[in-house]
Amino acid sequence: MRKTRLDTARIRAARRVIDPVFLDTPLYRCEALEPVLGCGVSIKLETANPVRSFKARGTEVVAGLLADSASRAAVCASAGNLGMALAWSGRDRGLDVTVVASRYATRAKLDRIRAWGAELELVDGDHETARERAAAIARHDSIRLVEDSLDIETCEGAATIGLELVDAAASFDTVLIALGGGALATGVGHVMKALAPGVEVICVQPSGAPALTLSWHRRRVVGTGPTDTIADGVAGRHPVPAVLDDLLLVADDAVLVQEASIIAGMRMLFDRAGLVVEPSAALGIAAVLEDRDRFAGRHVVTIVCGSNVDMDAYRRWVGAAPLHGS
Repeated sequence: MRKTRLDTARIRAARRVIDPVFLDTPLYRCEALEPVLGCGVSIKLETANPVRSFKARGTEVVAGLLADSASRAAVCASAGNLGMALAWSGRDRGLDVTVVASRYATRAKLDRIRAWGAELELVDGDHETARERAAAIARHDSIRLVEDSLDIETCEGAATIGLELVDAAASFDTVLIALGGGALATGVGHVMKALAPGVEVICVQPSGAPALTLSWHRRRVVGTGPTDTIADGVAGRHPVPAVLDDLLLVADDAVLVQEASIIAGMRMLFDRAGLVVEPSAALGIAAVLEDRDRFAGRHVVTIVCGSNVDMDAYRRWVGAAPLHGS
């Protein structure tokens, strides 16, 4: 039987490296969502931490290794969340961090990257353009290129979420995971298949950024043209072959959802759960909204993976004006 690149023992070891502020995040039944969704719903909340997303679970592992290396410098491309996480993890370890991002990335994310001391370089174009530039910097400066999902540390850091789900011994039968580069999906998926094989792993991606979902269904890498989604955190165009290989082993399904469903999910999480989330974090709810019959009577866990959202855009989408975002 083929195995993923991930290792359960290393995932357990990662918990000892990750700052406790990012671990043991809330997991709770959200009964307010259940009448409208028609199924049991639990939330795994990955936003109540300094970087407001799950990404630091991976960057903590990467930064821990870099702190013991000769070259204490790294560069990454990011739509925002990975860059914020690497900047935070690098700052606490005295690392030199450079983040390359599209100049069209969410302003709040870019501001926090700068605030945590990373050098920020903005490029014209999308995330793929930023990836190319980050790779060029790494080659020129002979520093570590941190590639989310390709670097196994990012996947195994994210996989610690799966350990927490399993250890909670909750009664859920499905986990809904936002799918972008694949670190979260392959990480949590690996743990589910290893330790809770009866749990269905469903990955969710916007129809406007479908590359990895199309690749999963066709069982080969499928690149796409420009993305068209508000969920910028999952808007890649060129899946990594090794990540797809892992995803094929751990995901039971991969589905696409429409933008209107993502917005409806964000609004529902605000109105019924009191959560301000970025579009990527609402993908699980969007999947239930689009296929209620599939999930009827089941108990799903959705990983709310980030809350770094431009508040002006959020108000346009959701029609809400949270006071703490003013």
